[in-house]
Amino acid sequence: MKRIGVFTSGGDAPGMNAAIRAVVRQAHALGIEVIGIRRGYAGMIQGEMVPLGVRDVANILQRGGTVLLTARSQEFLTPEGRAKAAAKLKAAGIEGLVAIGGDGTFRGAIQLMEEHRIPVVGVPGTIDNDLYGTDFTIGFDTAVNTALEAIDRIRDTAASHERVFFIEVMGRHAGFIALEVGLAGGAEVVALPEVPVDVEAVAQGLLESQRRGKTSSIVVVAEGAYPGGAAGLLAAIQERVALEARVTVLGHIQRGGSPTAKDRVLASRLGAAAVEALAGGTSGVMVGEVEGEVQFTPLKEAVERRKDINRGLLELLRVLAL
Repeated sequence: MKRIGVFTSGGDAPGMNAAIRAVVRQAHALGIEVIGIRRGYAGMIQGEMVPLGVRDVANILQRGGTVLLTARSQEFLTPEGRAKAAAKLKAAGIEGLVAIGGDGTFRGAIQLMEEHRIPVVGVPGTIDNDLYGTDFTIGFDTAVNTALEAIDRIRDTAASHERVFFIEVMGRHAGFIALEVGLAGGAEVVALPEVPVDVEAVAQGLLESQRRGKTSSIVVVAEGAYPGGAAGLLAAIQERVALEARVTVLGHIQRGGSPTAKDRVLASRLGAAAVEALAGGTSGVMVGEVEGEVQFTPLKEAVERRKDINRGLLELLRVLAL
């Protein structure tokens, strides 16, 4: 393999640039050229491609977002759109792809492989941490630390005003961020998409906390845990009990910012491993890290198998939230 392409797609995640850097420099070490594809699948269809050398990826390790940009493409969802993308790749002499992204990115990569026989290796870049086959995805650790810093600040205000705060974090279908920041931030309650929310139990639990002398509480809500998110859950609770509370939605602040050391190391390791896999003839897999070791998981398995939250952490949170 003499030339490969690299692209980022879907939601941006801190550490994507570290992965791009690793792809380019590992490829250079193996004598492989790298073409950067801008704006994900949308740019692939339009032929937005630039050569990437070792100096082109200098000084991006610490930057959030993605220097290759990202976009969603409705056209790529059609067979005609994927055919255009494949034609552009072949015209550019690209023999394999490193796809950095999440569930949607990998589903597109699977279709590209099946329909046009283009080798692809996936690198898990998503703050949601919801891909099977890796303990952590690139961007998750940074998102958790960003949310935790915000929660620590809000707790100061909650304590000063003797109020309950409902804090909404990202996680439409997965509660990994909510669980981690809830435990690390000392939340009294965490609402996750994986566990049905018992509104009555949450309401009574908050009242019981007040009876025990707790003057403020933090409730962390994953956006997909309850209809309407944190605001919807608070409204449902206030229909049952009188509760003075405020809602804070952290939103896209969780996506940006300089990646943590953990995300930089993970991205560097997985980006380099993806290139080695392609160079060795491996395709159709996601490269992940499981118990500290690099592991390959078929792309279909990575997106179709459900990765569950750590139920032990959830139980620990309940024990500690007294």
